[in-house]
This record gives sequence, structure tokens and C-alpha cells, in this order.
Amino acid sequence: MKPALLSLLFLLTLNHTKIIAQTEFTAQQIIEKSIAATGGKQYLQSIKTLYSDMATEMEGRKVNWVTKEMLPNKGSFMIIYQGRTVFKNFYDGEKGYEVSAGIKKLADQTAFSDKKFRRNIFNELDYIDPNLYTLTLESTEKVDKEDCYKVKAACINGTVRMLYYSKKTFFQLREDKFTTEKGGFSSTYFSDYKKFGKLTYYSEMSFGDGDKMQKAKMVELLANEKISEEDFR
Repeated sequence: MKPALLSLLFLLTLNHTKIIAQTEFTAQQIIEKSIAATGGKQYLQSIKTLYSDMATEMEGRKVNWVTKEMLPNKGSFMIIYQGRTVFKNFYDGEKGYEVSAGIKKLADQTAFSDKKFRRNIFNELDYIDPNLYTLTLESTEKVDKEDCYKVKAACINGTVRMLYYSKKTFFQLREDKFTTEKGGFSSTYFSDYKKFGKLTYYSEMSFGDGDKMQKAKMVELLANEKISEEDFR
């Protein structure tokens, strides 16, 4: 190996070592602090269902995104326009489906491939499970001018997430997801964290780039309410 290349590799290794040395927390501890900041491990584990309703715009029309989740990995997503469900998909714990014009059909299963590796409603509880994820503290970066820890969470199914947690609050501010699911890559921003009962959760999210940035604002967030097994059949 050429001396110049050896020097470059040494400098990169040294720089990464300095980053870790300057950081008082491990990747695991950062995730645990995020869990504590949003409600605590015991409380998050007590949440068996999570209902969210977010207001946004699609093609100039005001719509609502309604998401329902149930332990361990059931979930549904609906787009509501003027009180009508214009799109729905759901995962019943084993397979994913779409509902169109009241007719249920089997969906493209690649869109749900990560669901098989979900054990909790809140991702952070899965991240700290070594049987599911390997965590690495990559670096420190800024998200909207706020200093963040950048944590790599690699799932056993091949999905990799780059997670950005505020150094000040330990709230997650961004996620870059490289997934085995259909779509491949996504980058999402989370902001304006608020109290919803005992749960502290983001009230605004956005994804995309420039003029194509999609934004959504939380209308309602409910733990252990408004959801039953019927939502996933």
C-alpha cells in the first residue's frame, strides 16, 4: 500500500477516534437517553397502540394521514380527503394489503419487508435490541443548525438508518433510511416536539427536497385509544 494512502487512512481513523473520544456517550446510551426524553422505557413499553392524525397537502388538496399501529408489528396508513378514505394499506402481522373502492387485495410485499423485524411501536426500543440492530456512533453533525449525534443503526435484514439526535434534548431530528423496502432511500425531518399526555413526540415532520418538500403537522396523537384488531383485517 502506498505511503500516501496509508497516511490518509491513519488520519481518517484518528479523526474518527477523536470524535468518539470527545463524545461522552456511546451509541447505545444516546438511544437510551432519547427513550428517556420521550417518556421513558417503561412508559413506551406500556403503549400497545398508537394513533396519529397528521394534516398535509397533496397536489394542492388538504388531506389527512392517519396511521394506526399495534404491537408488535401491525400497522395501517390511510389518506383521508373530505372525510373519505381515498387510500389505505395495512399490515396484519404477516402480510400487507391495499384497500381500493372497498376491495381488499394483497399488496406488493416489498413495501412491508421491514415490518417482519419490528418488535415495538417505538423504533428506539428495537434499536437497543442487539438481536435486531447493531449500533455505531458515526460522528456529530448539525441538523437545522442544531448539534446532533449521528448514530448508525444496522438491522439484521439489511436496512440501515442514520439517526440524528439533538445533543441538547436527545430528540430525534432526522433519519436517513436505506431500506430493503420498496423505495430504497428516504430522509425525514422531525421537529416541534410537544407533550401528548405522558408522551413527548414530534408535532411536525417533513421529507423531500426543495420545492418538493412534503410537510405534515400533527392534529391528534393517542396512545392506547381508537384502535382495535378490526383495523388490520
